Amino acid sequence: MTGSGSGSPSPCGACKFLRRKCLRGCVFAPYFCHEQGATHFAAIHKVFGASNVSKLLAHLPVSDRCEAAITIAYEAQARLQDPTYGCVSHIFALQQQVVNLQAQLASLKEQAAQCNIPNSSNKFYGDSHSILQQDVQNWSQSFQNQSMMSQFDPNLSYSINGDMPYFENENMNLNPEVKYENSVFIWEHGFI
Repeated sequence: MTGSGSGSPSPCGACKFLRRKCLRGCVFAPYFCHEQGATHFAAIHKVFGASNVSKLLAHLPVSDRCEAAITIAYEAQARLQDPTYGCVSHIFALQQQVVNLQAQLASLKEQAAQCNIPNSSNKFYGDSHSILQQDVQNWSQSFQNQSMMSQFDPNLSYSINGDMPYFENENMNLNPEVKYENSVFIWEHGFI
């Protein structure tokens, strides 16, 4: 992901978008490659401004700049998708998903606890408790693995055309009885 800041003849994506010469030591060069960097940087420039992002990256330790560039690009894309709430609507949708999954897990644990009550039917049905407990553990472990893998992937390609993974609240809501229009629920109940 290097532009001419590392000696190559083509400018980095940010300098290409800004139509300026990419100088050696360009703060954008390591994070906005020539091929896709211009598209990524367009959203950043529109939302935050090139000068502000340049100052922000320059004041960060080099070890933190890559993560900051990815986060800034993500937030800029989210702000273009939803000018009112930006990435806050994504955060709220994920919080709702966590609440719903925690309720589902509590329900499964309650069902498992009910199966643990000793009664005379165990002699007819066998040890169903250990099977249910194993199912709950397998489900819990698969959920944890899935949630770890679904975290933000810095290798994903996002474009100004809105090709980024974007979740509307209605798609993420696991409770069909509740609808949250434009994430107003966030502000009323103080989640964020």
